[in-house]
Amino acid sequence: MSHANVVPLSRRMQPRDPHEAHRVATPLELFFDLVFVVAIASAAAQWHHGLAEGHLGDLVNLVMVFFAIWWAWMNYTWFASSYDCDDVPYRLLTFTIMAGSLMLAAGIPDLFVSGQSGLVVGGYAVMRVAMVVMWLRAAGSHPEGRRTALTYAAGIGIVQVLWIARLLLTDHTVLLVSFFSLVVLELLVPLVAERSGITPFHPHHIAERYALLTIIVLGEVILASVQAVQGALVAGAEPGLLALVVGGLLIVFSMWWLYFKRDHADLFDRGVRTTFVTGYGHYLVFVSVAATGAGLAAAVDLVQGEAHASARTVGLALAGAVAVYVWCLTAMHAMAGAPATELRAGVAVGVLVLVVAALAPPIGITVLAVGVVLTAAVAHHVWTTRDAMPAVG
Repeated sequence: MSHANVVPLSRRMQPRDPHEAHRVATPLELFFDLVFVVAIASAAAQWHHGLAEGHLGDLVNLVMVFFAIWWAWMNYTWFASSYDCDDVPYRLLTFTIMAGSLMLAAGIPDLFVSGQSGLVVGGYAVMRVAMVVMWLRAAGSHPEGRRTALTYAAGIGIVQVLWIARLLLTDHTVLLVSFFSLVVLELLVPLVAERSGITPFHPHHIAERYALLTIIVLGEVILASVQAVQGALVAGAEPGLLALVVGGLLIVFSMWWLYFKRDHADLFDRGVRTTFVTGYGHYLVFVSVAATGAGLAAAVDLVQGEAHASARTVGLALAGAVAVYVWCLTAMHAMAGAPATELRAGVAVGVLVLVVAALAPPIGITVLAVGVVLTAAVAHHVWTTRDAMPAVG
């Protein structure tokens, strides 16, 4: 007999046990990630079109809008790891944040055109106000963590007012300076709040949440690449498309392998400094994966003769995204105590893909070569760690 999943109308938002056994991502969290990937896909698509047309300034827009997406996702993820009570108000607030991310996604094209979007700011405001309510609920239910929760609520609220006020600005330089100034303030809120007491997050749960988003964004890369290839095949296959497809698959498969070659849970359980570096550093991991997908799609446009950018420009954009991804993982593995040989290999891989792209071979060969380099990095890891595996049988 099946049993109904009874959701309480309301319960006290008590802290979760940071050492809870078998703590895994909930269906609500998985749904949350899928909705957020809509915004990620929209941002990546705009960078794809900008790159293909040679509008390199759009990279700044990608960095900016991706911060808003990632920061809202990360704040909710860490809160949920500490205070998920799964009652009706909690689910409704989560849905509100998801709706805000869809509003933000709808405004991304306008932001790439004009550098400013009321819809993006409005969507971000919806997500942040919902988080303020979440923290106020936690403050009311958890006396020991009240000061931390109230600091979060106040910090998020104050910075959000400044984001809305930024809509009054029109000068491009002032907009850029104000954006990065507010980013600094956003990043400072958790640093200040956690001084009053560390929120009871679950290290293994957090590591799984980051890993799941990495998988989902890699899936978005595959989807974007397949759609681009489908369009190319409709127009008639061009020389270099096969090499590009094979290289693209090698890149995506290798990126997955390199991320999961080590468990990241211990990085969230090594003290406050390592936790913050790993948590914040994943911004570069996620944005580089999304940019890789945009680079692959732009490469397909180039093969079809539908892009105005040069092969070197598209190749360097793709290789740069891959290099950032590899170097970020290398830095995290260094914090986890990886051997020096592995660290040197990681640095070398990033440099090598950039060198390949700088030589500017045909774009299909560039993509294939980048894929081969990453595959070699995976093979190197498998070979150097083979003796560490326990014997079977």
